[in-house]
Amino acid sequence: MTGAEMETQMFEGKDNTMTVDEALRTRRSVRGYTDQQVPEATMREIFEVAQTTPSNCNIQPWIPHVVSGAALERLGQRMVEAAKQGVPPDPDFFAARKFTGTYRDRQIDAAVQLYGAMGIDRNDRPRRDWAYRRNLEFFGAPHAVFIFMHSDFEAREAVDLGMYAQSLMLAMTARGIASCAQGALGLYCGITREELGLDDSHRLIFGISFGYEDTTYHANQARVGRATLGESVVFHD
Repeated sequence: MTGAEMETQMFEGKDNTMTVDEALRTRRSVRGYTDQQVPEATMREIFEVAQTTPSNCNIQPWIPHVVSGAALERLGQRMVEAAKQGVPPDPDFFAARKFTGTYRDRQIDAAVQLYGAMGIDRNDRPRRDWAYRRNLEFFGAPHAVFIFMHSDFEAREAVDLGMYAQSLMLAMTARGIASCAQGALGLYCGITREELGLDDSHRLIFGISFGYEDTTYHANQARVGRATLGESVVFHD
């Protein structure tokens, strides 16, 4: 029995009794997966529970498209090829500003931890490019969900999509399923829409790769910290 199978059996035996606190503290971005498929019944259960996510005026603006198998492989190949050929990304949403101050420090620390775990030197451009392209290959995950919203919506509804994504990832964690939310999966929106048969009224925010963690993969040894409560939360009375 593989490690992923044992982990799945453990969570199934617990009847998904992981608390919210446990799921929040356990969840992390996983960048290496086994080829084991998540059972369809489990996926449907996860997406059904995520549907309870709150949203402004209960409009439930998220439009998730779950991609697996040959469709996922084909989409990944097209995005990787576009990146190799230097095709400019065409994201529906993109944060153009550079991070500064504390936010830049956190960004750098995350990169240091990840590339350090992968043994990639800062000046090793070929391997850094390879690591970037792995984003577009879903880090080898057998599934990905692309989260769209209608073109009429803006920032307020995008916040709802963020809450929906958190619900999805916590529900996955509670069932022993790993995930990674990826802004990179929103870079080639034209290719993604074409592969999924969608028109321009679907605006892509980001995607989430998911499956069972390959615990032997080096990138999965990376760990990043979090700001202390005093650094982030202001209490008023």
